[in-house]
Amino acid sequence: MVLSIKGSTTVVVPVEEESQVGHARRVALAMANTLGFDEADAGRVALAATELSTNLLKHAGHGQLHLRAIPANPGFAVELISVDRGPGFDLGECLADGFSTGGTPGNGLGALVRQAQLFDVFSDARGSVVLVHLYARHASALPLRFGVSQHSLNADPACGDVWHLAFDGQRVSALVIDGIGHGEDAERASLAGAAVFAAEPFADPEVQMLQMHQAMMGSRGGAAALVVGDLASGVMRFSGVGNIGARLLTRDTSRGLASHPGIVGSRFRKAQVFDYPITPNQLLILYSDGLQTRWDLRDYPGLAFRHPALIAALLHRDFCRGRDDVTVLVIALEVSGD
Repeated sequence: MVLSIKGSTTVVVPVEEESQVGHARRVALAMANTLGFDEADAGRVALAATELSTNLLKHAGHGQLHLRAIPANPGFAVELISVDRGPGFDLGECLADGFSTGGTPGNGLGALVRQAQLFDVFSDARGSVVLVHLYARHASALPLRFGVSQHSLNADPACGDVWHLAFDGQRVSALVIDGIGHGEDAERASLAGAAVFAAEPFADPEVQMLQMHQAMMGSRGGAAALVVGDLASGVMRFSGVGNIGARLLTRDTSRGLASHPGIVGSRFRKAQVFDYPITPNQLLILYSDGLQTRWDLRDYPGLAFRHPALIAALLHRDFCRGRDDVTVLVIALEVSGD
């Protein structure tokens, strides 16, 4: 059975002073209620938002809380990620009961570990990223670990970047499109291409790219990269036009995937498809040009072993250019639960 996951932008709540802790709690609670969480489960989401936001102020002075609805089996879960540029912290100390964050219902990050279905963290001298997944009762994680950090320029309601993801057993397919420029016209171009992908996400990449080009004609057009991978055969097929970055990573290596110049929907000749060997221990990272290209996960020892959502948030924190929409999509090439 094919599961198709439509992209969405990340909700960002700044946490710079005490009153914003309450705002973060209300935003998280509203998301949980919208997703149909019952009172008890929504309360866990609100508690997590409060604890994460309070810890941002206590340990870093300020930061951001990132929220998104993520697919679950069945329905949706809530993902919360606190992001800061503080001095880092000792995880063991903060997880210990009795380590007070000052006026919160929990006892340090230990309260989050007890409440969450998934908890992950990366902290060093450059700052900290803390990830929490909270599922409604009777829901569980999907057998695909992925994470995305997507932000429109200046928090514009329209985002020119679009991502889409599909998986079916051992098969995974992913798309990122960056419409030329930003705003509504860029978003319209990207959505036209994404609609083609959503209709047949496992179709041949060369055929998909041509169909996306036809669908995007008359719009601004954009850069696009799409991947169709099969872990059973150990082969991933990749096609890229324009400046969407794509990398396959292991613990010790990083391999860039080859894209070609052009604009889908405008200056386009023929899509070229390249086959790459894949193993279940690799990460696939697709990113729009709102992210700098000069980054290396090996500069963050241990980060490659963390959850893909945590990796995406950290790359956005440290390498966002700040002058365009930005998307970072990270997929663990494996089939396992959270």
